[in-house]
Amino acid sequence: MASSKFNNPFRPGAGHMPPYLAGRKQETDDFQKLLQQEIILKNFVLTGLRGVGKTVLLETLKPLAFKAGWFWVGTDLSESTTLSEDRMAMRLMTDLAVVTSSIVVDNQTVRRMGFQSPLKIETKLDFHTMADLYARTNGLTADKLKAVLEFVWSILSRMGIKGVVFAYDEADIFSYHVAKDQYPLALLLDTFQSIQRKNVPFMLALAGLPTLFPRLVEARTYAERMFRVVFLDRLNEKDSREAIEKPVKSSECSIVFSSEALSHIIDSSGGYPYFIQFICREVFDVLIQQRDRKFPSEVNLHEITRKLDTNFFSVRWARATDRQRDLLSIIAHLDSSETEFTVQEIAEESKKRFPDRPFSSSHISQMLVKLSDAGLVYKNRHGKYSFAVPLLGRFIRRQEEGVE
Repeated sequence: MASSKFNNPFRPGAGHMPPYLAGRKQETDDFQKLLQQEIILKNFVLTGLRGVGKTVLLETLKPLAFKAGWFWVGTDLSESTTLSEDRMAMRLMTDLAVVTSSIVVDNQTVRRMGFQSPLKIETKLDFHTMADLYARTNGLTADKLKAVLEFVWSILSRMGIKGVVFAYDEADIFSYHVAKDQYPLALLLDTFQSIQRKNVPFMLALAGLPTLFPRLVEARTYAERMFRVVFLDRLNEKDSREAIEKPVKSSECSIVFSSEALSHIIDSSGGYPYFIQFICREVFDVLIQQRDRKFPSEVNLHEITRKLDTNFFSVRWARATDRQRDLLSIIAHLDSSETEFTVQEIAEESKKRFPDRPFSSSHISQMLVKLSDAGLVYKNRHGKYSFAVPLLGRFIRRQEEGVE
């Protein structure tokens, strides 16, 4: 008899920490090497598709920075933050002030009239202090921000702090829809490149979709030399198996995934951590209920896949027009649909699937731009395209087979 008191350990969700973080040792080692830099020559970019665990991994890097003597500041970026250079500067100062606001930078004793004792006034390294320096500094936004960051480091450097990691998730949010003559992303890159040349150990750690790094390079070509780019991919079979088995290895849990079930889950999930968590949570719940009620233990993965389609894929599929869905269907049937593909490959497959009305290369290029804006595909640095949604090709093929 299973113990229903053992809570379901699997946690599908945006940024929810899994019960066991499988794989990712190489990515963690790469980040730790960056923490050993005396002079910041490389910053960190963590990129990958939705569902690969970027947010989770970024969160696990934080304690490593603490242990190495670094401060860690940051948050999720938002569109409002990236609308202007001044907002970007305010974001950086606001986040930095969270960890520095208790630090006293000046003590003043003010003599008072009469028999009152002198008044001691402390100036702390809080947001108001930074904002005041920012406002009093002459020059452009970049000049003001550099002055603030250099001043903060002049204080922190006396305290044995190794440096500060500015970590921002959802960094691909930087858009072209900014106020006129405003370049917040360029400001970010220019500022950090400048202060790092002055041996200020403030390091950027940015996480986002695969469109992030091309956007950085577009903003400043030297960004290609500023960052160590880590592409977070799906888990291999060994790590996928551990992500499933480790969370239920407890004396209090009587649920055991059979070898056949493990293989089915790994295949259905494609090795993507979010899908592993989603499928395993559903399977666990079903098995617990069946055993508690002495029902035969049997899980229908087709029904779980149908639920995944509804919860994850359908809302994204709804963004596409009928003609765009035709194009996506062509891509889904390419042998390279789960890796990368070219306009030429799509055009050739189009002639086979739609001989009466094939897509021309120019039409395909135009539609891929719109699909990229809709978050369904993206263009990599080598001029090839990939699905921006993991396993989207499988979903499309299921739709065509009548599995909704």
